[in-house]
Amino acid sequence: MIVSSHRYVFAAMLVAILALTGLASARAASPNDTARVLAGLPPAPGSPLAGIVSTPGWQRHAAEMRAAWNTFEKRQLNRIRVWAAAKLPGPYPAMFYMFGGPDFVHADAFFPRARTYVQAGLEPVGAVPDLSRLPPAQLAASLTALRQSLGNFFQFGYFITKEMGAQFRFGAFSGTLPVLYAFLARTDKTILKVEYVALSANGGVVAVKGKRRPSGVRITFAGSDRTPRTLYYFRTNLENSGVAKSGFLKFCARLGTGGSLLKSASYLMHVGGFSRVRDFILTHSAVIVQDDSGIPLKHLSDGRWNLYPFGQYIPPIDVFKHHVQPDMAQLFARAQRVNFGIGYRSHPTRTTILVATRAAPRPIRRQ
Repeated sequence: MIVSSHRYVFAAMLVAILALTGLASARAASPNDTARVLAGLPPAPGSPLAGIVSTPGWQRHAAEMRAAWNTFEKRQLNRIRVWAAAKLPGPYPAMFYMFGGPDFVHADAFFPRARTYVQAGLEPVGAVPDLSRLPPAQLAASLTALRQSLGNFFQFGYFITKEMGAQFRFGAFSGTLPVLYAFLARTDKTILKVEYVALSANGGVVAVKGKRRPSGVRITFAGSDRTPRTLYYFRTNLENSGVAKSGFLKFCARLGTGGSLLKSASYLMHVGGFSRVRDFILTHSAVIVQDDSGIPLKHLSDGRWNLYPFGQYIPPIDVFKHHVQPDMAQLFARAQRVNFGIGYRSHPTRTTILVATRAAPRPIRRQ
């Protein structure tokens, strides 16, 4: 009886250990750990993804991401942070980055204290599968594809529109979500929650579950101050005909007045088909930071805005050469120099940066 009792206890303990092991392996990785792995950073100790860091494919990814990010941050982001802290008013509760796609890093660098970030682009939200279930070779190939898709961004500071459709397919995962994850992790953010969403016609945010394809994602995250903040990315057509039906601008209007960033925007607001989003920015922004591909100067020269030029004005690159603005040259004759660049001419000595702040209403003269 004593021997069989010991055997029973041992068997029960073995079953329990196996059950716990099974539960541990089945536990899904957190979005934050997934983001860190995609960014080339190690996940938290005890994470289901902890074993990935020992694979050669991830180690190569981590080394190359670290080198590319460190160079980009030193040349670009750190300089923007210092400049923005000294030159930009605020903070504002909302930050709008139309035509920004998944470029969270510039939104964060220019407006680090916003509570809600809204970014829009034509690229789908996509998804990130459970990385622990991917074979090492497939994971390595997918990480390589992700890294390659960020090559132009790290070099120029923007995504090339005509290449994004092909670039935003990274083997086992695709869309903007892997890029948003990587950028959040690399800017020292902790992801707290991720929700797939869509917009109703009146601008309401609706949770998306099941097999329905989401048009947006809501990411709750925190930085070093541990304050919860929200990042929205929506796949939406900002052309007048599309944005009028989507509820996107109605959603943005609910957030009140904020700061706006416009860069590498293909001069779309220089043509009539994007007047709705242009007018929204002019109505709902307290400050606009843009290069010359954003809102044409003529719409900012009506006395409602204080204009502060930085860098110098050089006519657009050849593909956009028909969007020359002669009045910009006169404005930029008094521009302050900067040590960073944005947009299609991202070199510090050739960049065009215009800051527009809303002018205080003029007092009414009384007779």
